[in-house]
Amino acid sequence: MAKMIDSVDKLVGQNIRIFRTVKGISQTELGNAVGVTVQQIQKYENGANRVGSSRLFKLAEVLQVPIGRFFDNAAAASDGSAAGPVVTDLLNSPYAVQMLKAFARLPSDSMRRSLPDRCVATAHAYERMGSSDPRF
Repeated sequence: MAKMIDSVDKLVGQNIRIFRTVKGISQTELGNAVGVTVQQIQKYENGANRVGSSRLFKLAEVLQVPIGRFFDNAAAASDGSAAGPVVTDLLNSPYAVQMLKAFARLPSDSMRRSLPDRCVATAHAYERMGSSDPRF
C-alpha cells in the first residue's frame, strides 16, 4: 500500500520550495548546504518525505527564515478550513514568485494596480476560448 502524503508535510515542502525560489537557490545548492541529495530536496518539496526537526532547523538557517514560517497556513492545510487556495498553493504556481518580485519593483501604484486587472482579463479570455487554444 502506498504511503499517504500528510497535508502538513506537503505544506512544509511547498514552503521550502517557495523560500528556496525567493532566495534564488537551486535544489542542488540547498541540498549541499544541508547535507542531502537533490532527490531528497525534491521529496521534501513534494511532501513525499517528512522533514526531521534537525534538518528543518538547518533549512531555516540556510533559507534565512524563522522555522515557524514553514508551518504558515498549517491549520488550514490540516483541517481543510480554507475557503480557497492558501497562499502557499498560489505561490507554488509556476512563475508566481518571479512575478511578485517584478511587481514589487514597479515604480508606481497605478502600474501595480493595472497588472491584476490585466491578469484577470487574460484569465477570463482563456476560460472563454477553452484550454485547447494554441495562443495561450
